[in-house]
Amino acid sequence: MILPLLFSCSSPGVDSADSGSIDELPATPAPVYDAFADEVVSFEPGEGAGYGQDRMPDVVLGPPVGGGTSGSLDVVSFGREGVIVLLLTDFTLIDGEGTDLLVFENPFPGWYELGVVGVSDDGVNFVDWPCDTTNAEAGYPGCAGVQQVWSSPDSGIAGDDVQFAGGDAFDLANIGVSAARYLRIRDAGVNSYDGTSGGFDLDAVAVIHGVP
Repeated sequence: MILPLLFSCSSPGVDSADSGSIDELPATPAPVYDAFADEVVSFEPGEGAGYGQDRMPDVVLGPPVGGGTSGSLDVVSFGREGVIVLLLTDFTLIDGEGTDLLVFENPFPGWYELGVVGVSDDGVNFVDWPCDTTNAEAGYPGCAGVQQVWSSPDSGIAGDDVQFAGGDAFDLANIGVSAARYLRIRDAGVNSYDGTSGGFDLDAVAVIHGVP
């Protein structure tokens, strides 16, 4: 990530003519930034949703809590074609070299609930990455909800570690977008297993290339 410069400033006081002492003002806390979504703008659950909604919005903000090959329960289920819109306030997502964004679901082998990811700079006009829900052999190109998630507080792997965190990688260059502050994720309405889908299960998102 392109990190901001963080400053911690302290200001000495003025000499007191009466006491001869110097009063020191407390240091100003440095602003705290993180790479993850900051606000839920909207959430429209679809049929079959329910799991995790009692922990909204916190369950989708902050870093991922991945479960590796076992999946994770730190998620909200969208239900069929449910949609969420997230806002980035610490960083603007920008196009850098390679992966710009990671999206974390809770897939495990043979069990995929796919999502379509889009971005916007104004929260109104979104551009989606094409998601091929029919190409299982190629790993459902362009879809979220495919790669397992290894980053968690217990694993010690940071959520913005492109090499080891897991999750699904997205590059703004592939959709011709240079910057965005809004993220939209929509359940694709299909799954890779028999039975009724609970929909895409969102754990977290992480900005890889961003400016404050």
